[in-house]
Amino acid sequence: MKSVTVIGAGLMGHGIAQVFATAGHAVVLSDPDLGARAAALARVAANLRDEGREPGPVMARISLEAGLEEAVAHADLVIEAVPERLALKQQLFTRMAEAAPGHAILASNTSVIPITRIGEGLAGSARARLLGMHWWNPPHLIPLVELVRTPHTDAAVFEAAFEWLAAIGKLPVKVHHDVPGFIGNRLQHALWREAIGLVEDGVCDAEAIDLVVKNSFGLRLPVLGPMENADLVGLDLTRAVHRYLFPSLRATPQASPLLDRLIDDGHLGMQTGQGLRLWRDGEAEALRRRLAAHLQAPLAAAPRDPHTWEGGCQC
Repeated sequence: MKSVTVIGAGLMGHGIAQVFATAGHAVVLSDPDLGARAAALARVAANLRDEGREPGPVMARISLEAGLEEAVAHADLVIEAVPERLALKQQLFTRMAEAAPGHAILASNTSVIPITRIGEGLAGSARARLLGMHWWNPPHLIPLVELVRTPHTDAAVFEAAFEWLAAIGKLPVKVHHDVPGFIGNRLQHALWREAIGLVEDGVCDAEAIDLVVKNSFGLRLPVLGPMENADLVGLDLTRAVHRYLFPSLRATPQASPLLDRLIDDGHLGMQTGQGLRLWRDGEAEALRRRLAAHLQAPLAAAPRDPHTWEGGCQC
């Protein structure tokens, strides 16, 4: 088993640490904030209980460390999961590259920032060990991890990271070109741009958008991806639809003015009770519970050996 260090004990970091610890790895979870470190352990324990697991054995593999240099000193893999600020990430990777062992793989969990930008100030040997490792929220329940290679990433490092993720039960996908947003977020936010634009133009309201997605093509997506769907209907029909439809789709490079207006009015989403939709008492929490139950269902259905991650997707 390898030693894994996760930098940042917040929303993503605690879940990433949980995944590796559940797979049997020794994990160091680092955060300068004492409250964040304590909250992370409580979250991990709650997650495991929700999944029907005994927290004790997994929790015993996670240790907490405030100091970054101490946290990475013996790591084989370091995963950064701090807020999406380029300068902060660049500073942390400079420190990690100096303090971690020379063989350690250096990975960023950024969801949109190009990995090449993050590693701009690193020496060549460190850039060769740097890659993107984009987990999806919640990381302990969603199988996919996007593995992003930069022009400087060593091929052997890239393959080793891919094998690590597969070995712990994740579904890694190789991203061969370091583009902003990688694969998943480019697809997701292209949909969001069109959806928000339809509301902005008065074509429909936000509730209609969610009803259409969840009750039409959204039902097919777990089984039929967009490339499969295009081949299913035929590329001749796909081309004909695109020739008619694409000229009317949004292609603006700016965020929607509707978002600006809502934010200026203090409507940030569930946290304020209103965003694109209105969230009444208890509705947001109820939706979170439904989402968690939906994501946990495959885990509950899959047979598993309590000591390994074999026999079904344990992610």
